[in-house]
Amino acid sequence: MVPMTTLAKSSNKQELEAVRVKLETLIASYAENGGQPQTPVPGLYMAMTTTPLPTTAYLYEPSLCMCVRGRKHISFGKESLSYDQNHYLLTCIDIPVLISIADASPAKPYAGIMVQLDLEMVRAIVAEMEISGIPVEHAEAAVAVRAVELPLLDAVYRLASLAGNKQDISIMAPLIQREILYRLLSGPSGDRLRHIAQFGSQSNRVNRAVSWIRENYRKSFVIEDLAAISGMGISTFHRHFQTLTTMSPVQYQKHLRLHEARRLMLAEDMDAAASAFEVGYESVTQFNREYRRLFGQPPATNKRKLQETSHFAEVV
Repeated sequence: MVPMTTLAKSSNKQELEAVRVKLETLIASYAENGGQPQTPVPGLYMAMTTTPLPTTAYLYEPSLCMCVRGRKHISFGKESLSYDQNHYLLTCIDIPVLISIADASPAKPYAGIMVQLDLEMVRAIVAEMEISGIPVEHAEAAVAVRAVELPLLDAVYRLASLAGNKQDISIMAPLIQREILYRLLSGPSGDRLRHIAQFGSQSNRVNRAVSWIRENYRKSFVIEDLAAISGMGISTFHRHFQTLTTMSPVQYQKHLRLHEARRLMLAEDMDAAASAFEVGYESVTQFNREYRRLFGQPPATNKRKLQETSHFAEVV
């Protein structure tokens, strides 16, 4: 006799797969009809590719990302993660990453979806959860991979369905986005997302410095100024910044500069020297050295290789 727990797990897997198939079909239809990755639903992106994605620079804002079908590898700072259709990626802060998709073909396409997170809405939901006393589990990372559960996947599918029902977006999208945030907050990554959003928390205060660096990445700074922005002592600030981003503030700025320089070379056809000065470097030699260390090739070689390779304009 098969144990009830085994039957329940099997049933849950079947239900997950059924929703996943519907979502994959929806994304395929959307892509085939010429839909751009940024959908008519605010904060919702979805795309499908039949070719591998070479290592590509991308700046994630707070978001939920799912490989509806396929597998994706990301790296940021000192961390390296891979996730597949059975997992989701949650990013709670702005973070520059490197992304690659090794396997994608016409017979086995990669399909992905991304939902940007509204931190104002997160704060409102957290207030209600605290009033009702619903516990939130603990998690350590500002960027985390977690197992996909049926209620979350179903909510994402219903949000994606609105891309083809534009008359419903203004009313239904905020309701479903709110549900998605509730599912995340009440799940294993909820504690970190809550701390990032809540005013006064250490994570939220560090995130002020993260936002400042992103908006002013061309400018030089001293750690004392960033600590003051966060309202923290220097050593405490530095420790918490490292925990959230896996990088020091200087490394974080460097990655932002290099990512933007790469974008300028590809999107605006700048040469290495022009892009280096545009993002705040004073030495082209230093720029070339740091670019090669991060991306594995000199700027000109990397630019030429990427121009010869088909890849996403938007990565989801």
